[in-house]
Amino acid sequence: MGPLAGFRVIELAGIGPGPFCGMMLSDMGAEVIRVDRIVSNPRQPRDVMQRNRRSIAVDLKKPEGAEVVLQLCENADAIFEGFRPGVTERLGVGPEDCLARNEKIVYGRMTGWGQEGPLAHAAGHDINYIGLAGALHAIGEPGGKPVPPLNLIGDFGGGGMLLAFGLVCAMLEAQKSGKGQVVDAAMVDGAASLMSAFFGMKDYGFVAERGSNMLDGGAHFYGTYETSDGKYICVGSIEPQFYELLVEHSGVNATDFDAQMDRDGWVAKREVLTAIFKSKTRDEWSAIMEGTDICFAPVLSIWEAPDHPHNRARQTFVDVDGVTQPAPSPRFSRSQAEVSHSARAPGQDTRSVLLDYGFDDGVITSLLDASVVG
Repeated sequence: MGPLAGFRVIELAGIGPGPFCGMMLSDMGAEVIRVDRIVSNPRQPRDVMQRNRRSIAVDLKKPEGAEVVLQLCENADAIFEGFRPGVTERLGVGPEDCLARNEKIVYGRMTGWGQEGPLAHAAGHDINYIGLAGALHAIGEPGGKPVPPLNLIGDFGGGGMLLAFGLVCAMLEAQKSGKGQVVDAAMVDGAASLMSAFFGMKDYGFVAERGSNMLDGGAHFYGTYETSDGKYICVGSIEPQFYELLVEHSGVNATDFDAQMDRDGWVAKREVLTAIFKSKTRDEWSAIMEGTDICFAPVLSIWEAPDHPHNRARQTFVDVDGVTQPAPSPRFSRSQAEVSHSARAPGQDTRSVLLDYGFDDGVITSLLDASVVG
């Protein structure tokens, strides 16, 4: 059982960072109940982020549906949602409603812009939040336009992951104080937090032109290179002893590659390495460099990564119901996390969940007949 075993969390189903937060908590052993919308002919989803939790379908637009959620909250440690500010208040399941039923419950709120501020009620996506936080500007090729890093920074790193962290922090505090509270997790705040190191660097040599700094691909010793088969490798030889190994194993002229940190020579040195790395295949360079202290790795696709020997040895990926997916992370020496089951269809567990949370069987039947739950 995972380290969060015994904690009960209600998830008002949403997209992106919300399901990721729910996955993180349930992977760690928390009992997370996903409150889905009622849909006709529900199908079994293959969304990896919806694994490890049961689903109950509720019509939250009906007062009776809101009452179902409030009764679930009476026996839960936390609830979280990802709607625009004010939506859950209008539905009758806002923070005040839930805390009135359970003063110890933690109420998590996941938004892009936060609960207040000039943009709080505006629509947005990951790319907008990281743009405002200063993260997107720094990512891209020299002289090129900013490149979205998928939706890893806003939705998942600065959003769902920090919401999960905030919920756990507040649940631990509630054990001491006996009082719940609201966790306001905004993706723009989280993305800014992930940029902390670079805000610290901006007055100490970090330049505004993207692709011109050590960690953004500007340095010849920290970046990606194409190989002869059209694939890529990546090196991160920052420390001098690692850089010496890069010079040695790549076969470049050591005299031409001194003055590692001289920015004026980075472009010329990168051009030399570009030509050299393109002389062999990705696998040939892996045979030469992988496992050394060069700080080297092949650039693998999501189709290739699960089959790499290191990932296989670590069991970094697992197969659940025919879907290959990342295993729970991090790992623990005693209370190990696990994937117990894949995503459930909306409402698949409605009756069992309500029974577990103290609802009478006759009441459940009445709720089903009235389409309050499905």
